Order: sequence, then C-alpha cells, then structure tokens
Amino acid sequence: MEKRFWTYILASRFNGTLYIGVTSDLVKRIWEHKNNVVEGFTKKYDVHNLVYFEEHSTAENAIKREKRLKKYNREWKKNLIEKDNPRWEDLYDRICQ
Repeated sequence: MEKRFWTYILASRFNGTLYIGVTSDLVKRIWEHKNNVVEGFTKKYDVHNLVYFEEHSTAENAIKREKRLKKYNREWKKNLIEKDNPRWEDLYDRICQ
C-alpha cells in the first residue's frame, strides 16, 4: 500500500482563524487537533474544524504545497476553501468513513 500525504486547512469557525498543516495520517492528525493532544496554535486559538484538504503522492510535494499556502493572502485561502466547501463545514466526519 502506497503511503499518502495530506495538506490541510483548519478553521476556528466560518471565516475564522486558519491553520495550515501537513500529515501522513489525516484522520489521526485532525483527531489530535480536535482533542487538544498537542500544545500549540490550534489549541490556543480553538482551531479545530477541517475545512479543506488535498492529497499528495510524496511528503516533499505536501510540504511544498503547505509552504505555498502559508504565503498566500487570506482572500486567496478563503476562495480555495469556498470553492469546494462554501459553508466552511467541518469535513472530519467525511474522512472518518
């Protein structure tokens, strides 16, 4: 089985605070954010809703994408989220199936 890598965006609420991350286990990592397992930005600012994610074939590609996303302005990030998730719904339940 090929390993998969993910770039994702979390939000505190609709049009709220954003966090961009990368992982090789999306379900586990989002669960960790939601349950405040690790100290940091998402725990401090209550950023727990998965509003966007994309799959990559290599860790290098996922990390490059994460770095690019972090450089983009907020309006661009908002448009990226709203292209597929206009109501900023939490997508976590969809990835757990």
